Amino acid sequence: MTKSAAPRQAAKVVQLRKGTTLEMVRLCCPDPAQATLISESFGLPVLDGDGIRDLHRRLIVETADSLGEGLGERAMQIHLQRIVGAYVGSAHGAGQFYSRAVTEARDATAKAANDTRDEDLDGPVGFDSAAQRKREFAADMALQSHALMMAAEGAIAAYEHVVGEAWKPFERPVENPGQSVDRKAAELQMAALG
Repeated sequence: MTKSAAPRQAAKVVQLRKGTTLEMVRLCCPDPAQATLISESFGLPVLDGDGIRDLHRRLIVETADSLGEGLGERAMQIHLQRIVGAYVGSAHGAGQFYSRAVTEARDATAKAANDTRDEDLDGPVGFDSAAQRKREFAADMALQSHALMMAAEGAIAAYEHVVGEAWKPFERPVENPGQSVDRKAAELQMAALG
């Protein structure tokens, strides 16, 4: 006796668009020791990273407390998920920008060390060289990205305090994976043409 096998439906695989994690932020932003070294090397203010983290933690916890009566537990979790995601995304963007600024500063400094290149020599007396300006810009971006990373850490700590579980980035399902915007546009245009 043979049984006819019912045709199996292929399981739909849903691809997820990965969110930005705190680990990704930490990879591209300077840590507290490096931020302090940069501040001291460039004569910039030394940031109070712990203070920034604690202030943002308190700010978000107090905001959640004030919203407590108006939002249910799930609504509060969704609201804080979005807020923390914005902090983490901002810090990640600043960290990536800082990384590019460091690369440009390194390239300019390496070019300036080559004695046969006239265009990279120091400017007139009283003006910094292009390489020096790029190094100073990278140092400024280092402090900005570090400050935003500390704010993101505070926001994540607040989320855990209020919600009671560790924050994870929201992973959005990709709408039609493998289909580009151009392809969608072409299909819509062809459909309109009849």
